[in-house]
Amino acid sequence: MLRGVWGGLALAGLLVSGWGARAQETYDIRAHYRKSEHMIPMRDGVKLYAAVYAPRDGSGRYPFLVHRTPYGSGPYGPDAFRNSLGPSQAFAREGYIFVYEDVRGQFRSEGEFVVMRPILPDKKSPRDTDESTDLYDTIEWLLKNVPNHNGRVGQWGISYPGSQTVWGMIDAHPALRASSPQAPAIDMFIGDDFHHNGAFRLMYTFSWLSGSARTRKGPSEARDAPFDYGTPDGYRFFLRAGSVARIDEKYFQGAVPTWTEYMQHPDYDEYWQRQNPVRYLKNIRHAVLTVAGWFDAEDFYGPLETYRNIEKYNPSNTSTIVIGPWLHGGWASMPGDSLGEVRFGSKTGEYYREKVELPFFNLYLKDREDTRLPEALVFETGANQWRSFDAWPPRQAEPREIYFHPGGRLAFGPPPGGPADAAESFTSDPARPVPFSAETRTTQGHLWMVEDQRFASTRPDVLVYESEVLGDDLTIAGPIVASLWVSTTGTDADWICKLIDVYPGNAPDNAPNPRGIRAGDFQMLLAGEVFRSKYRNGYSKPEPLVPGQATRIEFSLRDRFHRFLKRHRVMVQVQSSWFPVIDRNPQKFLDIYRAAESDFQVATHRVYRSEKYPSGVKLLVLK
Repeated sequence: MLRGVWGGLALAGLLVSGWGARAQETYDIRAHYRKSEHMIPMRDGVKLYAAVYAPRDGSGRYPFLVHRTPYGSGPYGPDAFRNSLGPSQAFAREGYIFVYEDVRGQFRSEGEFVVMRPILPDKKSPRDTDESTDLYDTIEWLLKNVPNHNGRVGQWGISYPGSQTVWGMIDAHPALRASSPQAPAIDMFIGDDFHHNGAFRLMYTFSWLSGSARTRKGPSEARDAPFDYGTPDGYRFFLRAGSVARIDEKYFQGAVPTWTEYMQHPDYDEYWQRQNPVRYLKNIRHAVLTVAGWFDAEDFYGPLETYRNIEKYNPSNTSTIVIGPWLHGGWASMPGDSLGEVRFGSKTGEYYREKVELPFFNLYLKDREDTRLPEALVFETGANQWRSFDAWPPRQAEPREIYFHPGGRLAFGPPPGGPADAAESFTSDPARPVPFSAETRTTQGHLWMVEDQRFASTRPDVLVYESEVLGDDLTIAGPIVASLWVSTTGTDADWICKLIDVYPGNAPDNAPNPRGIRAGDFQMLLAGEVFRSKYRNGYSKPEPLVPGQATRIEFSLRDRFHRFLKRHRVMVQVQSSWFPVIDRNPQKFLDIYRAAESDFQVATHRVYRSEKYPSGVKLLVLK
């Protein structure tokens, strides 16, 4: 989520919520739409800026399509027009009334911006406002003040605007008929953006907050300048920055208050819990299309949790989840036929925009039944095909576990009998953390989510387990769970587990192949996640590890739908650092946000693989 153009993380914001949306070469927006600008009053008196683009043809009645964003609804001025309107290029031709609104406290809107503003469940006065009430009040004003509408409203957004869409579904205005939350962030401690499984996502958080959450003096059209790293090497920059405890003093000097707040809440306390809105996703009475990308580095947790909780609390409501082979926001305007060195066989982005997204809104806002969507429409990577299911994960998927064995082998079936302490060990040095990517960059980018892992597999601080060559295809569909028995000489540790598809040695290179990447033995990262050991018994109650004591650690690598093809191999890599995507763990039990440089210590980690202490990865296998 939280895509900051000005923080060097431009994709979703640039494509659909910022000024730089790709031009509709064959459709003249100015010739077909009128633009008007408004300051819409909220119930507490704060006014929010909105740009309304209405069809010049006033003979019809059109639905509203609302997009609320913290990234700016410009270009500003009555004669300055956007290059495109709506979620994709086809929407402008269809005829909608498009509304782009700056959220409270951002750009030309009044008020104070609060990152992930919590929902207020018990509103007792007009002063009790949240993002839900702001959308409600916006819709009420639009219905009364904008002519030629048909009384129906839809909303959509990607990333932070996707979160806005989720909040807008709560206690919704009765005119709201269709919502599409796309890559919404839901929980910033458990699985989205700023933390994953309690581990701090340093590189992304630094970039986004420095570019999108600085203190402002009042309404403005200006964007914050990108942070100047002074080097193209983010690994070196963050290593030299030292402990995260020093970053505010060194780089922000109090100008990024949200960073300061995060440093004051190292565990999953009420501050983080209040931000998660899923418990309020009840009484949803309109159609919902939730969208996710398998290779979304920021917000893959959020859309799945959104979908699952809509299903949980609203079992009879119309709700569909779509998951494609995309990076964060990649479905918005990219072809979707490849990601890095991985090819998907078709233009999955175009398929989604033309066959899924546009028909969805046309059906519920215009009564045009071009298609009916299944409960779950998901793309199977490896096989490179779309599949429809009546539930996600598929009901017919069966649980299996693939285990670590001696000699770096990976196999279904537990390890044989032997000493209980059979294990591999490695030294973890916070001064020399494992890089998350072989690329040199200051922001995380996206291609690392499918990057060749050969750069990591040769390091002595990365354990590698690999299956025999597959005699048949192996399809996994659903959650992936790392189940590890571990010990350490320290009192805390991070564990990173990566599931990898290893290509055959004679796999043909891509053509064209401008970077000269050899496809033979390519180690495609399929899924990877981090877990901070001190949260093994709960994110709210950190506990130290007992040095030398075998301890079970289980954590989710999130969902995947992938076919390991015949003659491929399955690989698992285990390591204890992933820098600087994840901050360094001192390997000492303490509040990491207050750690001194002297607290960082070398530790020896062990991963067990015995009959008593079996380690492996739990999968759902689809036959």
